[in-house]
Amino acid sequence: MFLMGLEVDKCFVKRNLHKARIIACGAVMGCAILGAASSFLIMHVLRIHQKHVIFAMVFIMVVTNSASPLLFRVVIDMKLDNSNVGRLAICVSLMMEISLVLLFTIVEFFMKEKSFHLFLLFSFSTALLVIVNRHLVPWVNTWNPKEKYLTNPEVLCFCLPVLILAMSNENFGFSNIVPCFIIGLTFPREGKVARTLLRKFTYPVYEFILPIFYGYIGFQFNIQAIQHINHMIAVVLIVVVSLGAKIIGTLAACCFLKIPRNEAFFLACILNFKGNAAFLLIDVTKGSRTWWGPEVRHLLLAAMVINTLISGFIASYLLRKEEKYFAHSLTALEFHSTDSELRLLACVYTSHHASGAISLISASSGSKGTPITPQLVHLVELRKNHKAKLMYHQLEDGEEFSDEETYGGDDVLEINDLIDVFTKQSKVLIRPSKLVSPLTNLHQEMCSIAENSRVSILFLPFHKHQRIDGRLENSNEGIRTTNQKVLRHAPCSVGILVDRRQSGFQIPHGSESVQQVATLFFGGPDDREALALSKWISMHPQVNLTVVRFLAAPMNKQHLIDNASTKNHEILMSISTHETENERDNSFLEDFCNRYVVSGEVEYLEKQTSNGAETLAALKDMVDKYSLFVVGKGKRDSPITTGMNDWEECPELGIVGDLLASSEFQINASILVIQKHVHLDRSLLDS
Repeated sequence: MFLMGLEVDKCFVKRNLHKARIIACGAVMGCAILGAASSFLIMHVLRIHQKHVIFAMVFIMVVTNSASPLLFRVVIDMKLDNSNVGRLAICVSLMMEISLVLLFTIVEFFMKEKSFHLFLLFSFSTALLVIVNRHLVPWVNTWNPKEKYLTNPEVLCFCLPVLILAMSNENFGFSNIVPCFIIGLTFPREGKVARTLLRKFTYPVYEFILPIFYGYIGFQFNIQAIQHINHMIAVVLIVVVSLGAKIIGTLAACCFLKIPRNEAFFLACILNFKGNAAFLLIDVTKGSRTWWGPEVRHLLLAAMVINTLISGFIASYLLRKEEKYFAHSLTALEFHSTDSELRLLACVYTSHHASGAISLISASSGSKGTPITPQLVHLVELRKNHKAKLMYHQLEDGEEFSDEETYGGDDVLEINDLIDVFTKQSKVLIRPSKLVSPLTNLHQEMCSIAENSRVSILFLPFHKHQRIDGRLENSNEGIRTTNQKVLRHAPCSVGILVDRRQSGFQIPHGSESVQQVATLFFGGPDDREALALSKWISMHPQVNLTVVRFLAAPMNKQHLIDNASTKNHEILMSISTHETENERDNSFLEDFCNRYVVSGEVEYLEKQTSNGAETLAALKDMVDKYSLFVVGKGKRDSPITTGMNDWEECPELGIVGDLLASSEFQINASILVIQKHVHLDRSLLDS
């Protein structure tokens, strides 16, 4: 529970608290009504003649329970932990389990007449530990700045108080679920302390502790307990009531919230998982065997196990049947609202790339409160003389690996420091991770991470870096090859950043560091995608955005028709397609201007040019005014760019991007080239 509190997406919870609360209330009410109505029938079948009220309360709570640790793990296995439905299920499950445990504590408190002073003591101890962590963690983060993670003794210092508090709670008969979860939820996420704890706990908890715990529960499942017809009827009734009540209550709440039916039914099934809280409730009166014998306990336990298995099978079936529905759909920014969460992934090879990537994340974070979930992946090439699987697991899960020069080296420390400084200043939490892979397979791993993380845009570093004299120099040809493969197979939009750190775009923070950004709009899907990204950039208080639209001189259409003697049909088809694309450009640009230009947030300019030479001259007049140019890669031939690709050096940047990044074009600004996502057959990824 401490690890779950540490991993909970607090920003998502805040944004969806109302929705999660309504779903939880609906599920609880459905379980309470049906559970109370059926509890007397079950008592009659099981021949329970005493303490009917207590049995009914326990039965209702058992039916209502939703096992958040198990649900959390299943959501991860289903690759829905970054989806809205997966995170919403986790929020609802946590609400229901925490509420249930609190109610269970109150019931047990009065049943066993426990000391109220002990309850106050443990509550005070939990609050004290929360306050200590809030002040201690930032201080510990500043220790040993050259170390990437905490040492084992330092980790023990943070774990020991939690363990002592949890064991003390259990010794005196109180549940430790709520205190441990609260401590993890309020634990500071910034810095090396949280990174170390997540790194230390994630693998052993999910791969060892949870499987062993549920294996232990399954070991207690005694099929021989279901011997008589009455026992079978009781188990079937409990399973039917548990499934039916949760489904009815959840569907009613989702109907009120206008959540789609297939998503609502999936939520209802996955919320039916039973776990540790339910098994604690089954043993709530373990010491009183006069009316609650082992026979009843075995039957309830069997019903909970069967209920969880059935729910899991139904949820898996729904996921396979509705695979396209549950797949990530916001793979581009053109139709992405700024009110919804922006998920982006930045990939870096060195700490030099990290500064540019963090600058882009900062600019894309918009104004304070804009929903954004940025991730930063440190790409490390796995050399041929090492075994990939062995080295990867050592890097991820242990500290035995010592070949730091080859696998990340000081770059890991510098990247983490940059992230920590940025998080402290901006309060935008970046999720860092490391990807170790051979260069030939790196694009596959990157695309897989982008797809599993459900990002809308992926930022890549350019294969050239800026020298001291300001010119760009080739860093690694392998980076360029990887970028080209990612552009072909990426499951989302892609941006390549030509970073000029010395003279170009910097992290926009502070009132004196206002950055001037220009979005160049020539038309086409990629330029619309670049303009869509600019919506978030324009919302940043330290960024001044200017949209520059390049328009072609008139008469092009009539000129083409008059000269179409032998290829008239093909040219007319081209003109028709061109006009359709222009209509989309005009519509999207008009909507952008109505929202951002009219209000004064963005400046808008138009430049008319007839050919590539005039366009080149217009671009040269702008180079000293801006620190970042955002431009689409472009796929369509245009008269205003004719001749600009005669000395094409990097086709992956497009005509305009390649020109701005060329060594002959004297420019001090950084360039961000955007390619809109194109749906491709995923089977082509291995090519």
